[in-house]
Amino acid sequence: MNKIFKRFSLIILFFSLFSCAYEPIFSEKNYNFKTGKVILEGDKDINRIIKNRFDLIKNNVSKDEKIYDILINSKKNKIIAAKDSKGDPSKFELVIETRYQVNRNQEILLNSKIIKNNIYNNVSDKFKLEQNEKIIIDNLSEKVSEEIIASIINLNDN
Repeated sequence: MNKIFKRFSLIILFFSLFSCAYEPIFSEKNYNFKTGKVILEGDKDINRIIKNRFDLIKNNVSKDEKIYDILINSKKNKIIAAKDSKGDPSKFELVIETRYQVNRNQEILLNSKIIKNNIYNNVSDKFKLEQNEKIIIDNLSEKVSEEIIASIINLNDN
């Protein structure tokens, strides 16, 4: 009885591990474009996330595929949004501004700017505040990269 249970458990474990349909988000989408040179300037944390997003795009080879060179300049700005009665900051606003340019064959096709912001509460624990800011920067940078990719897809459709 114990042998049968072990075999049955092993078979269930085998099927549950190898029948998983996990796929990365951008793996099966064909955007019909490739990125040539991606030049990143400005804030390194924002640029790292945007570059990783471009690296996730799976470039399927086709004859009509267009190659775009992209220049991205990003910066972040932390502003005190509100103060308490003592004059200490109670809320901060984090603003990410990204300017980008899309070129094809040395011709500028798109020159645009994206501004994303988020207001959040101050925390007395500075380590936790720094971790919250990092999460906010990651989320806003993901949104920026999605908008850049969407604008390139729109260019590609025209």
